[in-house]
Amino acid sequence: MDPVATEQFEAGRPRLASLAYRLLGSAADAEDTVQDAFLRWQAADRDRIEMPQAWLTKIVTNLCIDKLRSARTRHEHAAGVSLPEPLLHGDPMLGPADTFEQRESVSLAVLTLMEYLTPHERAVYVLREAFSYSHAEIAGILDITESASQQHLHRARRRVAARHRGDIVDNAGARRIVEAFLHAATSGETERLIALLTEDATGISDGAGLTERVLLFPTPKRLAAAARATLNPRNRKHRWVGGPIALHAGVVNGSPALIAVAGDQVAGLVVFEMREGKIASAYGVASPRRLGRLTTMWSQQGHNAPILESW
Repeated sequence: MDPVATEQFEAGRPRLASLAYRLLGSAADAEDTVQDAFLRWQAADRDRIEMPQAWLTKIVTNLCIDKLRSARTRHEHAAGVSLPEPLLHGDPMLGPADTFEQRESVSLAVLTLMEYLTPHERAVYVLREAFSYSHAEIAGILDITESASQQHLHRARRRVAARHRGDIVDNAGARRIVEAFLHAATSGETERLIALLTEDATGISDGAGLTERVLLFPTPKRLAAAARATLNPRNRKHRWVGGPIALHAGVVNGSPALIAVAGDQVAGLVVFEMREGKIASAYGVASPRRLGRLTTMWSQQGHNAPILESW
């Protein structure tokens, strides 16, 4: 491929990867999809492509829709919990974060909720909310009418809004929230911990690694009890491949997170969805296949001292 064509593609790669991640909820799948788009770009008659980035956006979006349809078919009868792949604050794959809608669209809560949308609803929601495409442009990308695009967006917004309206926090805010959670969870006072939760707070884990099994906490009291049992001081001397585990505070997908780290390896994390200053949901992720990119970013970034040196 000539250098100009390669440069054209690489200039748009970060935006394409962010689009694919929002649609698929997986950084690894997003990277594979963008690479597939690159191969199609190589094979295309580029002299006939008037707007390369628009062409590539269409290719990536439709490749993602194909993957979503295939995944939906495979998972129709699957048991267990499927959570999106978490990304550390500062990861370029998180994409645009200038507006509240852009930041919210990449939260774990919204990415999880999008599992309930059809592939077209998901695509329209992401293209409109995160990338500000017009309905005319979306219609061209998806080969649908503008009216259909508007209907898909209306249904997607209604479903997301009915279940989610979270807070976005910065690093300082994340540390305060995680410290308060840890102190309450290790205090032995359940009511102190429950006071940090909304009345409908729930927690869910992927059941891998540190958690050993899938855990679903349908009430604040059960979530608090599970947190106390897990973080009991008598259980702190866990060891991992890289040695004892330190507990850090960070920001993951725009939300505060408790990050368990052994050396430079992230062993697991809990991401807190906040609503009006309280914890509305807790997402536990420990599956190694979901933590590879986050571990890489963690080792490359500077970070504050741990809240607990050895858990």
